[in-house]
Amino acid sequence: MNTQIKTQTIGDFFIRRLHEAGIGHIFGVPGDFTLQFLQQLADRGEPEWVGCCNELNASYAADGYARIHGLSALSVTFGVGALSAINGIAGAYSEHVPLICICGSLPQRAIERRTMMHHTLGDGWRNPFLRAFQQVTVAQAQITPQNAVEEIDRMIVTAWRVKRPVYVELPSDISYLEINTPEAPLQLKEPESDAERLSSCVQAIVQQLATARYPAILLDMDAERFRVLDEVKKLAEKKSIPVVTLGHLKGCFSEQHPLFAGTYKGDASNAFTRKIVEESDCLITVGYRRIDATSGFFTDRLPKNAIQLETYTAEIDNDHYEAITLRDVLVGTTALMDPVTSITSYNNTTSLKAPAFTPANTALKQSEFWILMQDFIRPDDLIIAEIGTAAAGGGSLHLPDGCTYITQSVWGSVGYTLGALLGTLKAAPHRRQILLIGDGSFQLTAQELSTILRQNLKPVIFLINNGGYTIERTILGLHETYNDVANWNYADLPKVFSRKPVATHVASTAEALHKIMQEMGDEFTFIEVVMAQDDASAGFIKAGHACAELDYGPRGPQSRANIRIPIPDADAH
Repeated sequence: MNTQIKTQTIGDFFIRRLHEAGIGHIFGVPGDFTLQFLQQLADRGEPEWVGCCNELNASYAADGYARIHGLSALSVTFGVGALSAINGIAGAYSEHVPLICICGSLPQRAIERRTMMHHTLGDGWRNPFLRAFQQVTVAQAQITPQNAVEEIDRMIVTAWRVKRPVYVELPSDISYLEINTPEAPLQLKEPESDAERLSSCVQAIVQQLATARYPAILLDMDAERFRVLDEVKKLAEKKSIPVVTLGHLKGCFSEQHPLFAGTYKGDASNAFTRKIVEESDCLITVGYRRIDATSGFFTDRLPKNAIQLETYTAEIDNDHYEAITLRDVLVGTTALMDPVTSITSYNNTTSLKAPAFTPANTALKQSEFWILMQDFIRPDDLIIAEIGTAAAGGGSLHLPDGCTYITQSVWGSVGYTLGALLGTLKAAPHRRQILLIGDGSFQLTAQELSTILRQNLKPVIFLINNGGYTIERTILGLHETYNDVANWNYADLPKVFSRKPVATHVASTAEALHKIMQEMGDEFTFIEVVMAQDDASAGFIKAGHACAELDYGPRGPQSRANIRIPIPDADAH
């Protein structure tokens, strides 16, 4: 064991550990309690600082970065900065995203003296902010010269292992204090499984698979967050087991693979996929959480004897297995299975090629937009879809190999995707990235477009201008002003945010949009796509109606005439 030590300042040690953990960028907004740490970051030269317009957008950017890169860091100042970011941190907690929130805190001497300082509630030192973050982070720490080495390492390792955010307060007057630090680099590795528990768990799964006639695998987000998709694929191929994903996991298992059997969303699933999942006699779920937005508003019907694999535990029949890792369980199960001689194809999804149609010079419809989008996407694209009509349409796309699809269906914070796009662009600048965002969502975080332009990043942004919150109009308030937003000249905004020439377009017909798509180059491109405020797919409208019934109950206002977008007559039943 390398026990050599060296002397470093606390701030330099923190930055060094972040870099050793593979973090190449730190997002945030400066403040006086963080400037000394940011100066140390500037002096070191890496990770790269990415200044954002506000802390909420920075937290979204850190979230997007971590989804692609595996771990991220965010720097905010005490009180005002931390609370501005807390919504994004809560989203990362909800969606299992590993993020390190570094909060520049009051000077240590002010804490100990209970000095009245700015960015506080002016009531002495009660630190309500750390208590607030206890609700939305998996671990918290207040750094001191005495605990810096242990706590910094604990925070980074915990975020990485649990795949959730942590909150670290770094007092502004201790960053330059020198401490003894270990010479050895930080090691990120999963805990070892208990040998007996692992063996018993694997044997139980193998026994069920050996007698199953209709096995299946259902993936939730932890399959992607914990990077076990290769292990899932090897198990599926070894036994020719069909694989189904939830909607927010689109593309994590190749939609071109013969074992891909579709997206499961309860009653909203196609009949074939429902049969694969609901009639399985050995369903293996990976990280499944029964949440309204991902279960077809609780219309899912999983077999009662489903095997439930979690990150570090498993439930099989009435037995609970702990002190194991998901990766070890999948690898061990695959190793003990006898291979099949050939793989059965379960992939009955539609052809990758979009239906042939002639783009018309009439008002653009959602159905036309998504046909054009299907033809536009290509292998290895990274697609980010905002909650609402964008995610509803994006969820219907049949993705080519190598595509990544990101949406925030559990937390569902409107405006998330523009900030997240900044993070994914910094994490994977070599990939073509496509943002699908509505006008209402865009207005919440629009200023971060300026950071994307300042960083010389080159996404393709489709802004769906449908006159406000169409997702809400499917639930309640079809013609109410509370679902309206101001009708900006969206395509002019990139020219406001950057003095460099940028490619912007407005398309209100399928013909115009098709022409733009055909002529588009590799530069930054912003396209305002104009559609009617009540234009949405039947499935999306049905989901809105189901949401209203769940939210408001039988006495709610949703039964009034013309109060929400109606389900088209042909799809009413």
